Formats: sequence, structure tokens, C-alpha cells
Amino acid sequence: MSNLATIFRREFQAYFDSSIAYIFMIVFLLSSTWLFMAGFFLSGLADMRGYFDMLPWFALFFLPAVSMRLWSEDLRTGTMELLMTLPMRTWELVLGKYFAALAFFSITLAGTLVIPIVLASIGDPDLGAIAGGYLAGILLGGFYLAVGIFVSGLFKDQIAAFVVSLMLCLFFYFAGTGVVVATTDGWIHGLGTFLERNVAVTSHFAEIQRGIVDLRNLAYFISMTALFLVLNTLSLEGRRF
Repeated sequence: MSNLATIFRREFQAYFDSSIAYIFMIVFLLSSTWLFMAGFFLSGLADMRGYFDMLPWFALFFLPAVSMRLWSEDLRTGTMELLMTLPMRTWELVLGKYFAALAFFSITLAGTLVIPIVLASIGDPDLGAIAGGYLAGILLGGFYLAVGIFVSGLFKDQIAAFVVSLMLCLFFYFAGTGVVVATTDGWIHGLGTFLERNVAVTSHFAEIQRGIVDLRNLAYFISMTALFLVLNTLSLEGRRF
């Protein structure tokens, strides 16, 4: 575990060694909070449902940008070979980088906690639903980052890693939308419904956001996140030989 902690500290510090991390955080917080507050004053409802409805869209672009450098930078600079020769297991390298990215996203998302504080001061929001929304946001972020770190290990170019990660995340989101499900079912009977229930992230995120935290939804996020982390580990294992 000490190896994992070493990689975590290295990668987490790397985010804040660059001004880009602060730019990402500021842009994410200002844009998402501003759009929510604009709608909040129009609706007059003391809840964060509107914010969490928008969160997947911001995550679609923000998280591939966060994860695109995780391996691509090492591939570009040649430090990947050095990392592969260190006395560390591959899964320790993967999890160290992954948890650093997840911690960075969690800190960024924590910057929005001012919203429920404001809502509690002016109304009586459903704190359970808000907690469910934040849990859904962390789980969604963890999944998208797992997709991103896997793709980052396949490309030296960060832009290529960003674009492919974005396309994959778009697939996992839109595969669960009504129009796509109906259209896919029209092409191949039952395929759209199968993808919505077992592959797409949309319905699982929406249920947890509403406070429906059951084993099926948790199992989806845990298994899909683990799948891409395992794929990343296996793809990197091939570089050792």
C-alpha cells in the first residue's frame, strides 16, 4: 500500500503544480453553479435537482480533460519505461493515478457545497436527496475517470486521449436516453433496452440522484469502474514484456 500512496501523492501534487488544475476547477465551479443559480431563481425551489441534472453534462467534458494526461504524459515524455521498471505492481500504479484523479474531482465537487448551505439558510431542502445527488456525482465521476485512465494508456497524444474518452463517455450516457433506446430497439428488438439496463450510466445515475440507493445501482458503478481499471492494468502489463 505504500507504493500506491507514493504514486497517489506524486500524481495528486502534479495537478496543483500546474495552473491548468486551478483553471479547470474555476471553470467547472463557476459555469455549473452559475447555470444552476440562474434556473434556481426562476423556479424558486429550494433543492439541487437542477444542478445534478446538469452534472453529467459537465462531467462529460471535465473528466476526460482531467484524465487525459494520466498516462499520455508518461508515454510522451518517456517516463513510462521508468515507471514500468520500478518495484511496484501495475495495479498499484493504476490505482495510485486513479485515486489521485478521483480526489481532485471530489475536491472540485466539494466546492459546490456552498449551494446546499445557501439553500438551507433560505428554505427547507431535502438533505437526503442532496446527499444522494453528491453520491451519484462521485460514482459517475469515478466511472468516467476509469474510462479516461484506460484510454489515456493507449495514446501518447493527450488530445487523442481526450476525444476518445469523451466519445466513450457520451456513448455510456446517451445509450440510456429515451430516443436512443427507442431507436435502437427499432433496429434490433430488445438491444436498446438491454443497453439501457446493463450498459448505460443514465438510469443508474438518475435513481441514485433521487435517493434510490440500491445494490443494483451500486453494483453497476463498482463493476463498470473496476472493469476499466482492470483493462488499464492488463494493457499496461503488456508493456512490461
